[in-house]
Amino acid sequence: MQKFANSALEAISAIQSGENIWCHSMAATPTVLLDALSEHALQLDGVTMMQLHLEHAEAVTVPALDGHLRHRCFFAGKATRQLINEGRADYVPIFLSEIPKLLRRGDQRVDTALVQVSSPDQHGNCSLGISVEATAAACQMATKIIAHVNPLMPRTHGDSFINLKDIDHAFMDEVPLITYEARALSDVEQRVGQHVASLINDGDCLQMGIGAIPDAALACLHDRQHLGIHTEMFADGVLALLEAGAIDNSRKKIARGRCVTSFTMGTQALYDTVNDNPEVAFLDAEFVNNPVVIAKNPQATSINSAIQIDLSGQVCADSLGHKIYSGVGGQVDFVLGATSSEHGKSIIALPSTAREGALSRLVSTLASGSGVVTTRAHVDYVVTEFGVARLRGRSIAERARDLIEIAHPDFQESLAKDARELLRLRV
Repeated sequence: MQKFANSALEAISAIQSGENIWCHSMAATPTVLLDALSEHALQLDGVTMMQLHLEHAEAVTVPALDGHLRHRCFFAGKATRQLINEGRADYVPIFLSEIPKLLRRGDQRVDTALVQVSSPDQHGNCSLGISVEATAAACQMATKIIAHVNPLMPRTHGDSFINLKDIDHAFMDEVPLITYEARALSDVEQRVGQHVASLINDGDCLQMGIGAIPDAALACLHDRQHLGIHTEMFADGVLALLEAGAIDNSRKKIARGRCVTSFTMGTQALYDTVNDNPEVAFLDAEFVNNPVVIAKNPQATSINSAIQIDLSGQVCADSLGHKIYSGVGGQVDFVLGATSSEHGKSIIALPSTAREGALSRLVSTLASGSGVVTTRAHVDYVVTEFGVARLRGRSIAERARDLIEIAHPDFQESLAKDARELLRLRV
């Protein structure tokens, strides 16, 4: 790179018609570049933008860009969910661990990588900061890299570094990072979290996502010792446990003494904690989410959620019937890794109802068109606010009985009736 561009629009002007773009995702979404791309793309045709979960990316989802730029989503977020379900964007169901492989094998061509990075150090090394995920692989394979160099982006350790000489076009601007503020926990969420926490033992190596239930579970773990973190992402819920010494990563076999993650999303306090912190390793999702790697840590424990679970244990986590809501993500990666770990376990935790109690999320049959993310053969523990059901090794009839017991009481009778009449089960 010869010099910094005078504007974001100048930086992205090298993108041409027909290109495949990879966009840095989650809290590292380069919104400055996307705002410029929304203007530049009007002059182009047939541009494809690949991404995970984009934040604050409404500028590149407007109808005016139809035919000019089309999204190819490996995970649906607020900005792209409607586009997918209107047929104006494409959803690719895939395990998070497989996405970097897809790029590195050349199965998915990357012409341009759009990234947001930290300022360079004295050696010219910038950092991908708070989100490495599949973007490190995209940068390896891209013909050109266009970067928003943001002095406010933390410098993180691990697979995050990219040298300024490998960046083809850059624009520097100091822009506040995208933050996520956790909301107050409901009574139901707290009860689910308490049941999840009852399954967590000293020395467990945890994977958890963002949201109320992981936060509720983590809030109950201050009396635990020697917990570890090996997860695709973490949020602010881990901070208090790090400060209390409950998390020390001392019993891990992979990156002992360090928290391992692929990205983070949370408050500025979280970003300050990971900034230049060698005790937190931001690693490529191909490694972090590899079930073989996950299983090497003893007591690996995964905590994930679901939209619906049927009475046989099938877990739908990416769709509402035919409508895509999120994505496959890393749930199956960690279910497989955790249950293959010595004394490991996998937990699917969810409130028992949706729509303010109007619908049960434990159902006799998944909604038509729903995708099965975690199969009934893989599911281990299921948790609601009404308790814990362990399904591994249980028959279909035993599973149905156990799941009905942790369903909301308002739906237990109808679920039992369906189990008898539709599934011919003795419950």
